[in-house]
Amino acid sequence: MPIMKICGGDLDLVEYEFKSFAPKTILKTLGLEKKKYKLTPVKGKVTVKAPARIHLTVLDMNRFAPDHPGGGGIGFAIQCYCTASVECTKKEISITYGRAPIIDNFVAVFKKAVGYTGGFAITATDHEQKHVGLGSTSTVMIAVATAMNVAVGSPLTNTQLRHLIGHNYVEETADGNVAFGFETGVGPAVSTHGGMAIMGDELSLVCHHQFAKGKNVHIIIPPTDISSAGTQEFDLLMNKARTLDYRDRELKAYFFLMDLVPALEKDDLKKAGDVIWEIEFRGSKRAEVEHHSYGIYHYMSQLREKKLEFVGMSSVGPSIAVVTALDRKSMDKLLKPLGLSVTISTKVDNKGMTIVHKK
Repeated sequence: MPIMKICGGDLDLVEYEFKSFAPKTILKTLGLEKKKYKLTPVKGKVTVKAPARIHLTVLDMNRFAPDHPGGGGIGFAIQCYCTASVECTKKEISITYGRAPIIDNFVAVFKKAVGYTGGFAITATDHEQKHVGLGSTSTVMIAVATAMNVAVGSPLTNTQLRHLIGHNYVEETADGNVAFGFETGVGPAVSTHGGMAIMGDELSLVCHHQFAKGKNVHIIIPPTDISSAGTQEFDLLMNKARTLDYRDRELKAYFFLMDLVPALEKDDLKKAGDVIWEIEFRGSKRAEVEHHSYGIYHYMSQLREKKLEFVGMSSVGPSIAVVTALDRKSMDKLLKPLGLSVTISTKVDNKGMTIVHKK
């Protein structure tokens, strides 16, 4: 793996070796293993259905790195789902999922943290929209983590699971290993609780609120040849984005506290959309959008000119999320002259994940 130079300012230049490692070899249990848990493995299958997320922005890129979760952020859950089914076994661990290394790694973390000595039979499915800003990895992980937790008697809280995932958040590499990735905690928070969440540093949940009830969410993926994963994403997030957040992080926090939270409480979608549109041009979000060229700004500006209430790019893109009262047919008619099309039409999930136990 490469060594990246990270420059956040005139006096902030460090080198980070982007290391990969074999699953189950680096386990961060956060001291949870020091407590003795009364485990009561259940019979039958526990199935968790977790909504995916739209990650609108990180608050401060200077406060996180691939092996240091945090940074704050904001996002909301959508009715696009990942599922995980877990059954307790005597010893063996079986994983049915196309990206088994990331689950295999977290299973080892979870077992060590709670002192579970048995095995699991795990089956997971995701929404199959990878590396376009919908959080397939974090959604699958919170679904698997919650299902395992319930299967052994729920020893950990939702907050503990979110922190455990955040500190052990990995992506798989081409050689079957894993490497630490970027994690703010937004995905697991909104997947768990639904609605919109505002996160502070160190994976803390600052605000959770219902969002855009009854409105539609249309996901548009504009054409782009720019990667949203791997070393290009690392370079983007840890250099230009850090510099821009040094400048704009206080303003972004002000927007969240003084404008966005009141808009959520009033269910004012247009006001919330105005705040997010301002954020698109501030700090690290500007770096993420410009990573895909100014064409993304052009597309989003055209959508705003059509009087759509809420337009924002998710994560490092290129997915654009539009939240509006317009239905799919009306959106298709509006987008056709722009050369765009809807990839997914759905709604905000304000309920969060569901858990079913079949004995």
